[in-house]
Amino acid sequence: MIHSLLDNGVMWWGLAACGLAQLSKLLIELVVHRRWRPAVLVETGGMPSSHSSLLTGTAAGIGWQQGFDGGLFALAATMCFVVLYDAAGVRRAAGITAQRVNGLPDGLWDPHPDASKGDAAPQFKPLKENLGHTRLEVLIGALLGPLVALPGLVLVGSPLVLAQHWGLLPIG
Repeated sequence: MIHSLLDNGVMWWGLAACGLAQLSKLLIELVVHRRWRPAVLVETGGMPSSHSSLLTGTAAGIGWQQGFDGGLFALAATMCFVVLYDAAGVRRAAGITAQRVNGLPDGLWDPHPDASKGDAAPQFKPLKENLGHTRLEVLIGALLGPLVALPGLVLVGSPLVLAQHWGLLPIG
């Protein structure tokens, strides 16, 4: 099973595209915002969309290996469209809504405004606002996926092939 997983170049290069997208968020944070914030490595939202990179890289790899005319590529491409649309549509709208809710005055959500003064009001945490992506963030992520995955598959192959080439694993 480990051998099969290591030989799945499509999966690994899709994950590499996702990882590169997440790493680039840290670089963008440094260059554009001039701050070191490694938390962006595990956050959703922002430039570029790592979900888009993961799915388009994986779909491109499936198309490359099994044919762009096959049913598996059609399924992967369809999943890409759903995730990309969701990232720039539904998740983005949810983030904008969270931002507006967080901007409401304190005390608005107290369940019983008439409650006695001795009762402590519940503490509400702010909602997560950075959920989705702009269309540009999705587009850049969607382009990054195949730009990482296809050359990786063609020039390197899978991690198993790489480990065998470096002499870390026996060939065969």
